[in-house]
Amino acid sequence: MSASDRSPAGPASVVDAAITSRRSIRAFLPEPVPRATIEDILRVASRAPSGTNAQPWNVHVLTGAALRRLSDAILAVYRDPAQLANQKEEYSYYPEKWVEPYLGRRRKVGWDLYGLLGIGRADKDRIRAQHGRNYRFFDAPVGLIFSIERVMAKGSWLDFGMFLENIMVAARARGLDTCPQAAFNQFHAVIRTQLGIGADRAIVCGMSLGKADMSRIENTLVTEREPIEHFVHFRSE
Repeated sequence: MSASDRSPAGPASVVDAAITSRRSIRAFLPEPVPRATIEDILRVASRAPSGTNAQPWNVHVLTGAALRRLSDAILAVYRDPAQLANQKEEYSYYPEKWVEPYLGRRRKVGWDLYGLLGIGRADKDRIRAQHGRNYRFFDAPVGLIFSIERVMAKGSWLDFGMFLENIMVAARARGLDTCPQAAFNQFHAVIRTQLGIGADRAIVCGMSLGKADMSRIENTLVTEREPIEHFVHFRSE
């Protein structure tokens, strides 16, 4: 393969636009996504690097009745306090104790979202209802559930993260949007039952995929990013 064969198909601005326009969308249009498009996205995403080319990712793609069945099963548990109390996270996605600056960032994005929706801090029922929309995949036509074999170590989880990012960027390149959702972790037992995923696999996360409904105010939220001077350290000597 010549160097020209491996050159990018377009200018850097095209790739940059796909990356920088990605954001977590929380309301989708019902417009279906063709299976061929989903396959293309996943095929491109599978070029993510992985140690020893292990490729540790596994994906369940849900549409139509299958998506609704999983959503209904999770929400039945979510809405039942007795059942909900028995749901434990598959793994600790977040720290047990939050410290700054991470605590401040977490609070800001949460209250920025609820502020757009007109949800006050005392509106516990509305906060809970909004969180519950995760389990409808925010009305997206496509829901993705990701799993990894438990035998794999932390390095493969890092590889999985690159695969997930590739999906989101490839979706943007096709005019589609996504929302990666750790909220599904708590309901891994329900997910296993519904999708026939064995105990030898850990549920990594879920993801919504489709076209953003830009008439919805929650989709105007754009989270802030720190200037690179705050986290980059150049060394030349």
